[in-house]
Amino acid sequence: MSMMTRTHRLSLILLFGLLTAAPLASGGQDDGGVGMVRPEGEGERYWPRWRGPSGQGVVEGTGYPDTWSDTTNVLWKTSVPGSGHSSPIVWNDRIFLTTSRNGGQRVSILCFRRSDGTLLWETDAPEGRAEYVHGKNSPAAATATTDGERVYASFGSRGMLAVDFDGNIVWHRDLGRIDNYHGPAGSPLLYRDTVIIYQDQNGGAFVIALDTRTGETRWRTDRSASVGWGTPVAVTVGDHDELIVSSQRQVQSYDPVSGEELWSCGGNLFEVIPTPVVGHGLIFCASGRAGPTLAIRPGGRGDVSDTHVAWKTTRGSPFVPSPVVYGDYLYQLNDMSSIITCLDARTGETVWQERLGRPRREGISASPVVVDDKLFVTNDDGQTFVLKTGPEFELLHTNDIGARTLASPALVDGIWYIRTSQELIAIGS
Repeated sequence: MSMMTRTHRLSLILLFGLLTAAPLASGGQDDGGVGMVRPEGEGERYWPRWRGPSGQGVVEGTGYPDTWSDTTNVLWKTSVPGSGHSSPIVWNDRIFLTTSRNGGQRVSILCFRRSDGTLLWETDAPEGRAEYVHGKNSPAAATATTDGERVYASFGSRGMLAVDFDGNIVWHRDLGRIDNYHGPAGSPLLYRDTVIIYQDQNGGAFVIALDTRTGETRWRTDRSASVGWGTPVAVTVGDHDELIVSSQRQVQSYDPVSGEELWSCGGNLFEVIPTPVVGHGLIFCASGRAGPTLAIRPGGRGDVSDTHVAWKTTRGSPFVPSPVVYGDYLYQLNDMSSIITCLDARTGETVWQERLGRPRREGISASPVVVDDKLFVTNDDGQTFVLKTGPEFELLHTNDIGARTLASPALVDGIWYIRTSQELIAIGS
């Protein structure tokens, strides 16, 4: 064995030891054998999906600026044609967004060059149905996802679209009309060689896994929920993985390989938007307008409503933004009154609760992120409140980008990528 080969093997062993010594993006929390399924390959380096490689808005690495304005720390700005609330995703020197024009008559995937914001290409989804959406929703609400070969985007009644990195359509699947009274919004999830999404609607609700190469159905499981706008997550539970869907009235777990339902837990309210997060061996699911947050122990079978709920609370529960768990704490935004709540993640006890800015009903849409032990909360007016994480409330400062902002950010290599109502902005030192 050559010296170079031995050195390479030693480097891999050391790297593996570092990666397995502590849970990634956990802020030091114990995972109890439960954690998000992370992206494969180079996905950890970039921002390949909704809420980043951690799947829950916790950012690894340092060097990200914590102050900005519409001019301060702005590396570049570029106009985004059309409209949409989907978040940017990033891979290598590419940024991908979805957008909509003419009330959803035209929906498409956009590709920008990450280094300078140049629009490289735009690919339209095949013509099809235009659907009604709520004023705070959009036909381009779902965040795309990528495996470094293809970009996968969901456009509700216009189906699922896969394109390569040059913008060529690889496949398109028409999944039928999605009859959801505010319009669909959930983002697709990559799991191994499938892309998974659920669509809850008035009749014909389903969760489906499609082959990433061909778009063919691997499995499809019927559901009974009539509305829902959330995104599924895949979690590792001991020796197996589970697909978690938090939606109308209940949380359900499926086998992500077969689509078989593993367990269900009641307690959600009628309307559910936030994406579940994971920590301390628990899955945290929020629902409704300040309606309960459930802390569920996964791994059960059948109806676990009476056996696997560690705690539940209505304190600070969000309607739209997803929560974030970091260290010992779960942070939630009550966007109906602009209040942030810090809970003990293990017990659900309130640690602190404060108001951010002026009270406003449905005034926060973007989900919070944690960077460098700081919590960043952006409201719809483009104001970002920078808070210290931990057991005491401390507002460090407030940034104002000067534009309406409903999309959550993407963060890669020390740079924030923020989508406002009209622009894509790169923020860096």
